Amino acid sequence: MTGTNKPFSLDGKRVWVAGHRGMVGAAVARRLEREPCEILTAGREVVDLTRQADVESWMADHRPEVVVLAAARVGGIHANDTYPAQFLHDNLAIELNVIEAARRVGVEKLLFLGSSCIYPREAAQPITEDALLTGPLEPTNEWYAIAKIAGVKLCQAYRKQYGCDFISAMPTNLFGPGDNFHPANSHVPAALLRRFHEARATGADSVTVWGTGQPRREFLWVDDLADACVTLLERYSDAAPVNVGTGRDLPIADFAAAVARTVGYTGRLEFDTSRPDGTPRKVLDVSCLAALGWTAPTTLEDGLKRYYAWFLDNIGTLRE
Repeated sequence: MTGTNKPFSLDGKRVWVAGHRGMVGAAVARRLEREPCEILTAGREVVDLTRQADVESWMADHRPEVVVLAAARVGGIHANDTYPAQFLHDNLAIELNVIEAARRVGVEKLLFLGSSCIYPREAAQPITEDALLTGPLEPTNEWYAIAKIAGVKLCQAYRKQYGCDFISAMPTNLFGPGDNFHPANSHVPAALLRRFHEARATGADSVTVWGTGQPRREFLWVDDLADACVTLLERYSDAAPVNVGTGRDLPIADFAAAVARTVGYTGRLEFDTSRPDGTPRKVLDVSCLAALGWTAPTTLEDGLKRYYAWFLDNIGTLRE
């Protein structure tokens, strides 16, 4: 990679966090509060990111100098498989509109947040950034993955054609405040936390975990991702996407057991093998980010404790 040490200062900059109400965007906004910058936000009632005219008008009026593009339609395996058109259309529209409008108003730096699902299903592990487009995607989330790949390529194309300092980050599986706890459409951490909490409350003898429990996954506390985003904005300038994770994985069965311990659930774990496993293993090579001086500071155990504490404090207003 080239140009990775090009410094960029956030001091005095107007930073738009697109998607500030989502789990990732909210974490980025929290982290930016520690920086000497002005944070700009706009909810869907102010600007619909899937509508080009709305985005161009809002950006022309507010003139952000930095953009963190965290807005996206997201969900787990079930949601990806059930709503393929919405996942592809909405995410493509958001990326096209925000990135083009950023060019038009002269945004100095843009960080696009992708997903580790952009990588091939059978990619060598740990997954390096150059594995992108080297093999078939995991079928259960290909619609979302294709949209996110398009976002990465848009940033690369705008960098190549227009000289825009647009960069991309590929986070691993995330969990934290503001997660989606929908019974069917949530990701693994939220789905398990809710199930174990309810099982403990009702005295259930067992909790069902989707799949065999054998696939290996990596999990990152969302506020660690936000901290990595600031590092990338300040220290990274290159076309290649950058992986963001811990570089450590574990079987889903072990992760489920860790969530159960956090919640205090002592019943049995049963595995529904009729449900899809998804990718057999997914752990990111995070050496690029480590070379910039950043490693994830929060352990899985500490992250889960903070996750459950937040869940209990917000149980009456959980996002679904």
